[in-house]
Amino acid sequence: MLFPEAAARGERLTRLSKPAFAIGLLTAALCAHAGIQPDVDTEFPQTNGAPSREVGQSAHQGDARAQFILIRRAAEQGHGAAQNSLGWMYANGRGVDQDDQEAVRWYRKAAEQGYAQAQLNLGFMYDEGRGVGKDDQEALRWYRKAAEQGNAGAQFNLGQMYVSGQGVGKDEREALAWYRKAAQQGDKRAQDALGWMYANGIGADKDDQQAVDWYRKAAEQGDADAQTQLGQMHFDGRGVNKDDREAVMWFRKAAEQRHAEAQFYLGTMYHTGQGVAKDDREAVRWYLQAAEQGEARAQNDLGWMFEEGQGVAKDERAAVQWYRKAAEQGLSLAQDNLAFMYRSGRGVDKDDLQAVMWYRRAAENGHATAQFHLGLMYEQGRGVTRDDRQAAIWYRKAAEQGLAEAVSALAKLGR
Repeated sequence: MLFPEAAARGERLTRLSKPAFAIGLLTAALCAHAGIQPDVDTEFPQTNGAPSREVGQSAHQGDARAQFILIRRAAEQGHGAAQNSLGWMYANGRGVDQDDQEAVRWYRKAAEQGYAQAQLNLGFMYDEGRGVGKDDQEALRWYRKAAEQGNAGAQFNLGQMYVSGQGVGKDEREALAWYRKAAQQGDKRAQDALGWMYANGIGADKDDQQAVDWYRKAAEQGDADAQTQLGQMHFDGRGVNKDDREAVMWFRKAAEQRHAEAQFYLGTMYHTGQGVAKDDREAVRWYLQAAEQGEARAQNDLGWMFEEGQGVAKDERAAVQWYRKAAEQGLSLAQDNLAFMYRSGRGVDKDDLQAVMWYRRAAENGHATAQFHLGLMYEQGRGVTRDDRQAAIWYRKAAEQGLAEAVSALAKLGR
């Protein structure tokens, strides 16, 4: 979805971000190891007053300090689940001052008894370097112990280690195998990861239908990243019939969970009227939510909405502010847009030196229109010494990417 604007040579050629409604790199949500804490699914025998329900819930329901005393009593008698729960209370400062070293000590006691959840949690502490020196190989060792006992969280984390090559040689097929074990137990993060592997042909042959199946399983459990990816698959018609309304539905589910990428996509759907009635005010609302979370494409597009007064009162200063936020994150299109604002003196004092700086940053990242604009600055001697040779170099780079204006500019230079 590129929004071109017909313009004379030298005017801005691009406006809004082109949302990459295609599967890209593994998202940050998947790349970060999940520190699964025993506030869920952690039970231990009701012995010596220790509660039989998970610690997190019981601590919410009653006096956390009283719960801590009861759990410590059971832990000191050697109950693995109580030791694990006590570790969680120290790690999270529930009923006691937060103390990662004590958390590690109690997790280790339970882990050495073979308690899988504690093995997972101890692995996480090594993974994060909390209460113990960061040690990827130790993290891997404890994750593996828990994973081999069938702990889905550990299986997922082990898959993460293999896919990133952290603490072990990178092995995408092995990662896929561990993700599958966790996914088959219903772990939604593993289902999402498995969908990503199939969508991108990583660790397995590319298979969009398998990707959709796994994304759907995770999405139906409320996983916001999977909902976003499933929306993308529907938008692109990958592994499923193209259906913009279905894409909007999934983007909305994720957006309402504050998933920034989904908020950006939903804003774009409202702006373009794809799968939903066109509504620039709604587009601005979703762009703003994503932009405030640091989504660079949303920041750029919000800048454009302010510049053009679409869905919001026209405000070129606000446009510059949002372009700058995105540009400083390295978004080439925003760098090109910010350069244009400096070059034209819109929303900011006119400054050709700043314009050239931002055009250059985008051009060096391969942005075709910025390459064209940088060539134009050299041809006109604005912000740089006039240099037709440099102009031709940048025009040629843009022309090689198919930019018609650059082809024409080269011809006019006789190059």
